[in-house]
Amino acid sequence: MKNILVIGSTGQIGSELTMRLRDFYGNDHVVAGYISSAPPKGVLKESGPSALADVTDGENLAKVVKEYHIDHIYNLAALLSVVAESKPRMAWRIGIDGLWNVLEVARENGCAVFTPSSIGSFGESTPHRPTPQDTLQRPLTIYGVSKVTTELLSDYYYHKYGVDTRAVRFPGLISYTTPPGGGTTDYAVDIYYAAVRGEKFVCPLKSDTYLDMMYMPDALRAAIELMEADPKRLIHRNAFNVTAMSFTPEDVYAAIRKVKPEFEMVYEIDPLKQAIADSWPDQMDDSCARQEWDWKPEYDLTAMTTDMLEKLTKKLLG
Repeated sequence: MKNILVIGSTGQIGSELTMRLRDFYGNDHVVAGYISSAPPKGVLKESGPSALADVTDGENLAKVVKEYHIDHIYNLAALLSVVAESKPRMAWRIGIDGLWNVLEVARENGCAVFTPSSIGSFGESTPHRPTPQDTLQRPLTIYGVSKVTTELLSDYYYHKYGVDTRAVRFPGLISYTTPPGGGTTDYAVDIYYAAVRGEKFVCPLKSDTYLDMMYMPDALRAAIELMEADPKRLIHRNAFNVTAMSFTPEDVYAAIRKVKPEFEMVYEIDPLKQAIADSWPDQMDDSCARQEWDWKPEYDLTAMTTDMLEKLTKKLLG
C-alpha cells in the first residue's frame, strides 16, 4: 500500500484530492501536509494524519517523509495566476525553490512526485486551438514561467536521477467545494455561486473568451490515474495536456439560464485577467494523455452545470 504526502492539502485542489486519496488508499496512508497559516480543519483534519510540510523548508519535508514512510508526494504548493503576478518573488520561491526541495527529498528517499503544471505554461505565440502536446511555450507571466520551469526541472530529475516525476497541465478547474483563490479562470466558479444566490454576475472577461476548463472530479481522477499508470507506457511525463471542455462566458451563462432563466450577467473587463486569458489556449489537444494512460473526462458543460447548481444549492441554501 502506498504512503502518500499531499503538500498543499488545504488548498483548492489539495483539500479535495486528499480526501479522494484517502478513499482510494485508506485514511492512515495519506498525510495532509500544510503550512502554519493554513492548518487542516473539519473532516480533513479528523479523517487522517496531518503534518506541517512547508516546501520552503527542505529539512522539515525530509523529516515528514521519513516519519510517515512516504513513497508518493503530490506537490500542490503554488500561488495562482493573478496572485502570483502581484507577488512574483513569492511565486518563484514556492513554485520553484520549493519544488527543488521536494525533488531533492524525493531523490534521497525514493519517492514518486506529482507536481501539476497548467495551461498557463503556454503563451500568446503558442497555437491556441488546438494546442499541441509538444509546442512553443513562451509565457509572459511569472505563473507561466514557473510552470514551464516546473516541467523542465521535473524532467531533469527523472532523466538525471531516475526520480519518478509525473504531471498534467490542468485547465481552469471548477469546484463547488473550495472557493476560488485568485486564478484567471475563477469567473467560471463565481458565476455558479452568483446564480444560486440569485445575484447578478459581473464577468471580468470578454464574452467571447474561450478557455479550457475541467470539473474538479475529473481533475482529481486525472492526477490519481496518471500516478497509477504503467510507467512503461509514459513518454511525456512532464506534463500531459488534459482537458474536458472549452467554453466562453456566454456559453456558461447560457447553460445556467437553461436551469435558472432569471439569472443575469453583465461585463466589467479586468485588464489583467483578460490579458492572461488571451495568452492561454482556447483548447488543448490531450491525445497523448488518452494514448499513454487512457485519459478520458466524464463531465461536459451541461453535466457540470447540472451538478454544480445542485450541489451549491444544498451547500449555500440548505
